[in-house]
Amino acid sequence: MCLSPMNTTLAEEASWDAAVSLSFENGNATLPDISSSRHSWISCDYNLKSKSSKTLPNTKKYLSLTNVVQFLSSSERIQERESKECQNNNLNKTATTISASELNRDIMIQSLSALQASTLSYVECANMLRTDIKQGLSSAEIVRRQKYNGYNEFDIRDHYPIWRKYLDQFNNPLIILLLTSASISLLMGQSEDAISITVAIVIVVTVGFIQEYRSEKTLEHLNKLVPPTCHAIRDGHEMQFLARELTLGDIVLLNIGDRIPADLRLFEAYDLQVDESSFTGELEPRHKELLSVRDHIHALAPKTPLQNSMDYLGKQLSLYSFAIIIIIFFIGLFQGRNTLDMFRIAVSLAVAAIPEGLPIVVAVTLAIGVIRMASRRAVVKKLPAVEALGCVTVICSDKTGTLTKNEMTAVVVVSADGQIADVLGVGYSLEGGLCTVGSERVVGYSHPSISRVIEIGCICNNAVMSDGTLIGQPTEGALLVLGMKVIMLQLDLNLPLLYVQLSLVDRSIGCDLFQTQLNEQVKNYKLIREIPFTSESKFMAVQCEHLNGRSELFVKGALDRVLEMCTGYLEGNKNPLKLTDVAKERFIEVSRSLGLRGLRVIALACGYNERELCYAGMVGIMDPPRPGVAESIEIVQSAGVKVKMVTGDALETACSIGADLKLFTKGDACLSGSEIDRMTDLDLERVIKSITIFYRSSPKHKLRIVKALQNLGDVVAMTGDGVNDVIALKKADIGIAMGSTGTDVCKEAADMILTDDNFYTIQAAIEEGKGIYHNITNFVRFQLSTSVAALSLIAISTLFEFENPLNAMQILWINIIMDGPPAQSLGVEPVDRDIIRQPPRDVRQPMIDNAFVTNILISATIIITGTLSVFYREMSTDNEVTPRDTTMTFTCFVLFDMWNALACRSSRKLIWEIGLLRNRMFCFAVSGSIFCQLAVIYVPPLQKIFQTEALSFYDLVFLTVLTSSVFIVAETRKYLELKMKKMPYVIVEEPTNF
Repeated sequence: MCLSPMNTTLAEEASWDAAVSLSFENGNATLPDISSSRHSWISCDYNLKSKSSKTLPNTKKYLSLTNVVQFLSSSERIQERESKECQNNNLNKTATTISASELNRDIMIQSLSALQASTLSYVECANMLRTDIKQGLSSAEIVRRQKYNGYNEFDIRDHYPIWRKYLDQFNNPLIILLLTSASISLLMGQSEDAISITVAIVIVVTVGFIQEYRSEKTLEHLNKLVPPTCHAIRDGHEMQFLARELTLGDIVLLNIGDRIPADLRLFEAYDLQVDESSFTGELEPRHKELLSVRDHIHALAPKTPLQNSMDYLGKQLSLYSFAIIIIIFFIGLFQGRNTLDMFRIAVSLAVAAIPEGLPIVVAVTLAIGVIRMASRRAVVKKLPAVEALGCVTVICSDKTGTLTKNEMTAVVVVSADGQIADVLGVGYSLEGGLCTVGSERVVGYSHPSISRVIEIGCICNNAVMSDGTLIGQPTEGALLVLGMKVIMLQLDLNLPLLYVQLSLVDRSIGCDLFQTQLNEQVKNYKLIREIPFTSESKFMAVQCEHLNGRSELFVKGALDRVLEMCTGYLEGNKNPLKLTDVAKERFIEVSRSLGLRGLRVIALACGYNERELCYAGMVGIMDPPRPGVAESIEIVQSAGVKVKMVTGDALETACSIGADLKLFTKGDACLSGSEIDRMTDLDLERVIKSITIFYRSSPKHKLRIVKALQNLGDVVAMTGDGVNDVIALKKADIGIAMGSTGTDVCKEAADMILTDDNFYTIQAAIEEGKGIYHNITNFVRFQLSTSVAALSLIAISTLFEFENPLNAMQILWINIIMDGPPAQSLGVEPVDRDIIRQPPRDVRQPMIDNAFVTNILISATIIITGTLSVFYREMSTDNEVTPRDTTMTFTCFVLFDMWNALACRSSRKLIWEIGLLRNRMFCFAVSGSIFCQLAVIYVPPLQKIFQTEALSFYDLVFLTVLTSSVFIVAETRKYLELKMKKMPYVIVEEPTNF
């Protein structure tokens, strides 16, 4: 017995030959010795659920009942079941019915502890939890238990009071120094100064609190982007729902690759292995048996490289700022200035100049960008991926589902004896569905060769069609629907094998018309074992046994793999013929012709010995390209991002789809998985740049492709959906999992999830990633230019023995603008749609390069020059500093900041190109800041605090025109840069003298 631990994964062994015996009542088949791909658990305690969810790598998302393995949920206290029998799975023991009086005395029972769950038998656990292992909980019981126990999730309520968080903002050395300054002013009888400083401190602290609180809430929202789901048996049926809806006593079903959604008690499984590398560091999966228990651990998410670089930048700027501020302070003292005034100026300048809000705004900008990307169906799970998206130089994409629709439709059947049947109808609907050989319809066994191919496709199949909805793999769904099209016109034909498999897949099949026939035929055959499909083996096989005791093997897969197992081929109702080399070449040529039509080819065979199978024929399945993908590929390639298709399909199929997507032209180089196997790493690196399509490839080839490209300096994005893709996804710079078809372990390992499995979403994600990084650079440029200007303004005034142009309260107000709404609004600037056409950013290129520093210094110089000129102009009239002088200087600096923020909205485009009113948050932030500045100037109480006086309309116009210079210069620079880029280069050749 085992208490399922936290943060674990169940890894698929090389082969799953485990056998689990399950019995089904009420007419269902008894299926002994089933090859186990799923496991059964009892849920024990939901409160052990963690953010880094436990996962089971790789298998089909849905399997037939022949592959079911279960778990029983046992988590928290539950309401006892009224008048409900609790069955013992094997001992036919019935639990005591709970009377109404007992229910009133003991409405809920305690959840099982780890010790109980691991020492009691699963029968005792089930009895204690009042659950039925076969049928699961009833809907009414689930509602009652959820009502009393809540949901399967942590209590995420913040028990730390919000007022404590606000008070924590005062626990800052600079704020404490300002409070000390206010206290000293009060003791010296300077009450107005003390009040002014206190009000300024409250404003600064409030802005900081709002900023951090907003950051917390934004980051919390990220955890809700990918809610985990689970499978469980309820009311006797398998259901899929959110993992948070699990309750105590649920029977949980897990596939290889699924997350473990709660603390569970295993009660049926075989050859169970657990990947514990996430917390033990051991790479090999560990075999788990009953009584295996371990503790759980938590992992901490590291900061992104950009956040680390911003932390480092902030620390460096803080050191330089402190050095300059200390120099200013001592120079002021040496000049005989008031010590308390210089202390206030120094501390206020430290608050304003030190970019303590830089890492916070970067984190918020990244988080908001991730939420915005989620709205475009790209869920980023790891923040570093946002930074890497703008650096991607190569996208290695799967074909099926990403470049194509993943809506499989069988369109042609070719039997081994050469008969060709065309299939009508699109998708998984039976409407208009016909299978015809020439002008004749294929109904039942009217065409034995064709019907046998279709029959094998339905038997060797784990898909489920329920009410027109596919549950399972699209390829298997196409084969299943093909079989339904053949039998839907005539139910009284003798198709026992086909009926048996359809009943195993889904007894209702979404059509009551089949129900009676399925029930009659279900006893003819039973499934003995299954060899599941893997990307390495490229085939799937099932072995069925007839009532007469004879078993038969049915196989489907890639043509080359199936032919390797065949010694003969079928020809109608005649005896099988020997499979000669000539016959093989004929089948391969037919497969090539189907591949040239862009069809995926599935070969089918059957026989009584796995080494002596008979080839039956092949089915051509259509999976058309997604609309808009060709345009997306063209866009990303025009930006310098190469796109490579990695597929397991044949060369002809891959090239046909590639040509439709404008990804492949005649003469382009392609590489097969077998050719990669024969190459050394160096050989692969020599040719990989020229390869557009990798065909007949497997996950191990994906890993080598990623390594080769990275060794050549490329930043690689790789898509995947299976557990075997995990290593390649982790190795890639951006691992991209499929949200619809991907396994949970694949999603867990990926950096990003495409919820619609669409290549266009990758383009959108790269676009958003570039835009987010661009916004962060704009914010940093604005904040650094303002910090440099503020420091330099005070430093120059002190060095030249001018009176301080700004007082402490005014400097603190400027700090609010620097770190407040105007600055933060730059981080949410809508993404410029043309940015996708910009070349990838060099991952080694620092954000702050020479051009970046030059732009900062130009803006800071203009702000300093303009502000000092206003200060000198005002002061020269009376040779002393008056409230008007500081008001003009103060307002001048603030307006410079507003114009500078407007100029920083884009580093490349002019303001009328990006749209003046496009960023509404920026418009509101700037308007609000200007309104507050006017209040500081004209409202009497605020005039006393900030030591200002009212300005005339002419003064405001003059300052507005003057401060716009920083915007005009920035826009002129952008215009000249754009013009230089558009200017054609003319090469003048000197004449050659002979």
